[in-house]
Amino acid sequence: MIGFLLRKAFGWLVLIVVATNLVFFLASLLLQPRANYLSRRPPLPESVVDATLDRYNLNDKVSIFERWWHWVSGIVLHWDWGRSPVGDSVNGQIAFRAWTSFQLVIGATILMTIIGVALGVYAAVRQYRVSDRLLQVVSSFALVVPVPVVALALVVLAITINQSSGSTIFFVTGSSSVDVSGFWPAVVDKAQHLVLPSLVLIITGYAGTQILQRSLLLDTLGSDYLRLARAKGLRRGVAVRRHALRTSLIPVATSVAFAVPAAFTGAVLTESIFAWNGMGKYFVDTIAKNDVYGVVATAAFGAALTAVGAILSDFLLVYLDPRIRLS
Repeated sequence: MIGFLLRKAFGWLVLIVVATNLVFFLASLLLQPRANYLSRRPPLPESVVDATLDRYNLNDKVSIFERWWHWVSGIVLHWDWGRSPVGDSVNGQIAFRAWTSFQLVIGATILMTIIGVALGVYAAVRQYRVSDRLLQVVSSFALVVPVPVVALALVVLAITINQSSGSTIFFVTGSSSVDVSGFWPAVVDKAQHLVLPSLVLIITGYAGTQILQRSLLLDTLGSDYLRLARAKGLRRGVAVRRHALRTSLIPVATSVAFAVPAAFTGAVLTESIFAWNGMGKYFVDTIAKNDVYGVVATAAFGAALTAVGAILSDFLLVYLDPRIRLS
């Protein structure tokens, strides 16, 4: 199993490197760092702008391959991801933002998968009952409702709860408080900030897993081997848990790899709405500021998150499917 996972991890590492370099060329061609200086009043001399951009390896008058080699060398030799057009270090920005987004995206992905699977199983074993039809309606609505709508609705609800209780139960902005000290107070504070953005990603992301799990389990419930297990005396609940559920979970485990980039896409909007200093909000800011290296670093982070999701998916597949372990 370890060898299988290591091979998968190496393959994803190669894909991350290729994707990151491709984004570098696209960002260098589409973004214009020089535009940040054109609106200055009084206008800066072109020689000053060129000298500034040369200092940050962003001068579009220099060959893109020369800039790429300088950027790659900085990462390989010094782990330096470059600087923004105004001189801010990309490393300094992603150092604290990456962990913030990682907690949000991976935590929400795990929870939305568990909730989606649980509700899918619940709906499948109660096919065509009122609870099943109600879940189908709610999940269909969750699939189409935009992230900002859910986020703003939760903000209004959280503010109402805070006002009714007379204390701050949920924070609607920021990822943490600056005046908190001690381990447990910091954990509680983090949870208060994390609840609302996590709920947004869960509500807008669980439905696909729920509908897929329901469909797969319904197909499995009608299989011959499950009818044979029931004929031998296994109770329905035991037969579903031991046989039907394990088989139907295999395609769902594969979908985890695709749930992570979807959650990160939702986090771009969610972090902006809740003023989280994460990679999603940073991505929006870097595009607005023509920050080539910031965009590339965000793309690399997104690719790394996808790799983490894919490795988690592979781990689940190894656990669920004995054919992979035997091979």
